[in-house]
Amino acid sequence: MLEGKVALVTGASRGIGKAVALRFAAEGAAIAFTHVTPSAAAEQTEQEIAALGVKVKRYVADAADYAATEALVADVVKEFGRIDILVNNAGISQSIPLENYTDEDLDKIMDLNIKAVFTCCKAVAGHMKNNGGGCIINTSSIVSVYGQGLGCMYPASKSAVNGLTRSLSRELGRYGIRVNAVAPGVTRTDMVAALPESMVAPLLQKIPLARMGEAEDIAN
Repeated sequence: MLEGKVALVTGASRGIGKAVALRFAAEGAAIAFTHVTPSAAAEQTEQEIAALGVKVKRYVADAADYAATEALVADVVKEFGRIDILVNNAGISQSIPLENYTDEDLDKIMDLNIKAVFTCCKAVAGHMKNNGGGCIINTSSIVSVYGQGLGCMYPASKSAVNGLTRSLSRELGRYGIRVNAVAPGVTRTDMVAALPESMVAPLLQKIPLARMGEAEDIAN
């Protein structure tokens, strides 16, 4: 389905981002992906994608930094020739009681979960307009609808992703750029594994299949 396309996936060294990158590669897309710090997991992801027979390159990047993201997009276009798909997957969760939040906690989650999404969309939009179209997929969360028992700024940041997505779909649609968000439920990732059972159990009770999702479910 994606043969001849180039996808840029943020936060793809593991979890949902990795599953997305592998699924897109299996469909024929060349893959550029980012991770925040050098890691063995990122190297392993690159090797697994390369084994599928497509071009791949990983980048260490801070998506919340616009100048760095602009340079990243320019590097990807130079290396791959184009960007057809942007997947804004990088993000963090929190389980902090309201009264324990610090300015640093607030800035950290808003920088990565919404500022980075905005920054990446801004950086690729001009390129996609010039190409006659493209596809942007933002990772939201089901808690943007239901909320969660601790860490109120995580669902708040994902609600902001929803608003940004709806607005950009209206703004960019006229240029042939589709903008959508995927809002996973409880998915088996390292991020979810770090959450307390008291947060996860009530969410599982709302799932008709009575199980966590897998990263591959979201990628599909």
